[in-house]
Amino acid sequence: MPGVRRVRALALGLALALLGAQPALAATEPRSDVNGEPAVTGTVATDLQVPWGVAFLPGGEALVSERNTARIVSVVSGRPVREVGVVPGVNVVGQGGLMGLAVSPAFAVDRYVYAYHTGTADQRIVRMRYTHGRLGTPEPVLSGIPTGTSHLGGRIAFGPDGHLYVGTGDAGVANHSQDPASLGGKILRITADGAPAPGNPFPGSPVYSLGHRNVQGFGWDSRGRLWASEFGQATWDELNLITPGANYGWPVVEGQTGTPGYVDPLWQWAPAEASPSGLAIARDVIYIAGLRGQRLWRIPLQGDGIGTPAAFLTGEYGRLRTVVRSPDGCLWLTTSNRDQLGTPGPGDDKILKVKA
Repeated sequence: MPGVRRVRALALGLALALLGAQPALAATEPRSDVNGEPAVTGTVATDLQVPWGVAFLPGGEALVSERNTARIVSVVSGRPVREVGVVPGVNVVGQGGLMGLAVSPAFAVDRYVYAYHTGTADQRIVRMRYTHGRLGTPEPVLSGIPTGTSHLGGRIAFGPDGHLYVGTGDAGVANHSQDPASLGGKILRITADGAPAPGNPFPGSPVYSLGHRNVQGFGWDSRGRLWASEFGQATWDELNLITPGANYGWPVVEGQTGTPGYVDPLWQWAPAEASPSGLAIARDVIYIAGLRGQRLWRIPLQGDGIGTPAAFLTGEYGRLRTVVRSPDGCLWLTTSNRDQLGTPGPGDDKILKVKA
């Protein structure tokens, strides 16, 4: 849903050309935070090219991936955005490119940063050492994830158990999701070295849950439960509570159907209202960034279920791709207006700071 973009910016440096310029940090006037609702309080960075993954290092520095350039940049408050590396072998096609980022739980010792990207033959996860402000040569961690031009997943994150969780899509072949031998249409759980994690529901397999169409967001609540957002086909987008070994139905079912053998989502949206990508949890409230919906969804957790979702920022900043919790307890929210479906405005793409 299109809407009026309201961006009142104060420049913190020289004005930059929209194309071919070095992205810069900026600040905006805070919008009022009415009744505790999410409100944009600043612009962290501007002039990015489809920022997709955001991962914070110890000390507060953030690394951000650009899907369409294969660049990873460093974002630190008060400093210009700085390129720290370009990931080789990234095939930018359709919805593919350089996507999710994750920082090793043992970063202080191993210095590893993990990245998910599309290649020519498959999708894969690689890791690189981050030393002296630069990323080193990638080494493969997991390969063989189906690739294509759409439904490519891309989110990665280390869970509370120290293992790496991976959200994949069916890559446009719906049968991947129900095939236990395929890595497509799944949530995977692997060790930091890429092996199937101990205790996975299917012995010797990285598969943690199956029957997904396109998982692009997940996070853990204070009880250690895993929640995931999922793109539907044409009828329902989903918010799912993930149980190890469970089957979430795609392509047999979509949305809440009550069909035996498949797990229903706890909430569903029409794609025009959501097309959910990134997901973050702060103080047991789920936040989901909507692409086609161009809004930020807020869903409170209540007991074993959820409260009624509410939408914020609708149409104000265009397509919203990624939401993450920053070390200071706020949210960082990225726009995705320079992808093939967006309409870029001045300064796009941006990272916004949101008081949650």
